[in-house]
Amino acid sequence: MDENRVFDVAIAGLGPTGATLANLLGLAGLSVLVIEKEAGVYPLPRAIHFDGEVLRVFQSIGLREAVLARARPGTQGMHFVNAAGETMLIRGGTAALGPHGCANNYYFHQPELEGLLREGLARFPGVEVRLRHALTGIEQDGDAVTLTVQALDEGCERHFKARYLVGADGARSPVRAHMGSALHDLGLRQPWLVSDVLLKRPADLPAHTVQHCDPARPMTYCNVTGARRRWEIMVLPDDDREALLAPQNLWRMVGRWVTPEDATLERAAIYTFHSVIAEGWRRGRLLLAGDACHQTPPFLGQGMCAGIRDAANLAWKLEAVLRGRAPGTLLDTYESERAPHVRALIELAVRLGNIIQTTDPALAAERDAKFRAGEPEVFELPPQALGAGAFDTQGGAPAGRPFPQPRLADGRLLDELLGRRVAVIGRHGTIAGASPATHERWERAGAIVIDRPEPCIADWLDAHGADAVVLRPDRYIVGVARTADELERISQWVPAAP
Repeated sequence: MDENRVFDVAIAGLGPTGATLANLLGLAGLSVLVIEKEAGVYPLPRAIHFDGEVLRVFQSIGLREAVLARARPGTQGMHFVNAAGETMLIRGGTAALGPHGCANNYYFHQPELEGLLREGLARFPGVEVRLRHALTGIEQDGDAVTLTVQALDEGCERHFKARYLVGADGARSPVRAHMGSALHDLGLRQPWLVSDVLLKRPADLPAHTVQHCDPARPMTYCNVTGARRRWEIMVLPDDDREALLAPQNLWRMVGRWVTPEDATLERAAIYTFHSVIAEGWRRGRLLLAGDACHQTPPFLGQGMCAGIRDAANLAWKLEAVLRGRAPGTLLDTYESERAPHVRALIELAVRLGNIIQTTDPALAAERDAKFRAGEPEVFELPPQALGAGAFDTQGGAPAGRPFPQPRLADGRLLDELLGRRVAVIGRHGTIAGASPATHERWERAGAIVIDRPEPCIADWLDAHGADAVVLRPDRYIVGVARTADELERISQWVPAAP
């Protein structure tokens, strides 16, 4: 082991969460070691959906256009349909620009996305990726974490040091096991058969996602991208799982929509959908992210999204601590902010799962009658505020929520101007009225200060009865101020070097 080399951050796992975090940290100029036991990207699709906030994160690492070239907006939404073909519930979809400066939902092919994220790491000389390396030992002290790693191809053991280790190493996370962080079950554990096909010719299939809430056999149909379509099929208690995976049985279950003459079977596998959340996302210099600390059923398409949000939340905090702008206790706000946010989404996914997975005909009839009493309800994800953390918890909403990303007069999106740094935006009088010490604090934090906001931002301030807003590097709102004194108070949340 080279005792003189200490990475700023080591990341175990190079899935979407780990790769996004490595891009964010590399962009910040930090030294990063990524350990991944596999040789390359898993070639078959898993996640197929991300939302507008996640695209905004990809934008922040310079990959917006590359991702958009390989994804499609979810313009038609998701329809929950009962056995009689009646639409009970609709999750809205549109190609119109939402609050994050893009559509609210996108579909994609995960191997393509992972490839883009890995290619992005080549831009950063401080990021070192070790494929076919398995983490086998962890020791931490007051200064660093020592990693014992098995180089699988060379058959030898290696040792590395980092100031922090992030376990983005999946549902069976060895880092989580070492930390002893307990998983809490939120009530859904159900096996589903996931099958992907590639169309060989045009087929009469919906453009939108359909949740077939049929008690005889609940299913989900997804129009992914290009010729790829997915069916997720609930495994029932009496099913022979091995027989269920036989191609002839798969084609029989989806035969009313597509046949072997229409499409090629790409893969079929049985997964158990979980709803769990860990307690203890940080133990000293060890942290968890993504599936290592939470797992959700896919009924909202938020599994990968939650991991990307983890990466965006954690990256700027690690940078602030490592640069000496904030104490290590800032990292404690990672779990306190993210855990309530992700728990709310998991619980909503479980509630939707209970609608979809009803297999008792009498209960299904009761469910259908309730929905039939009115027009199909259209719903979107509720705006989720962060839990208590690094923002003005006294001021109430909109603190702890994402700031919108409008397009500016010069054609740029707001984040292209702001970058990944603290932003102070407000009317000239309020900002000028802040004390010299507060202006110095903004300067030490590397903040961008805008005292003549464009009309679109001035309108937002008016709508919130505010004269100024302070934003974190992850574009969440620290707080809004109506006076220079309030701006002074809010600015105390800004991490700045002493």
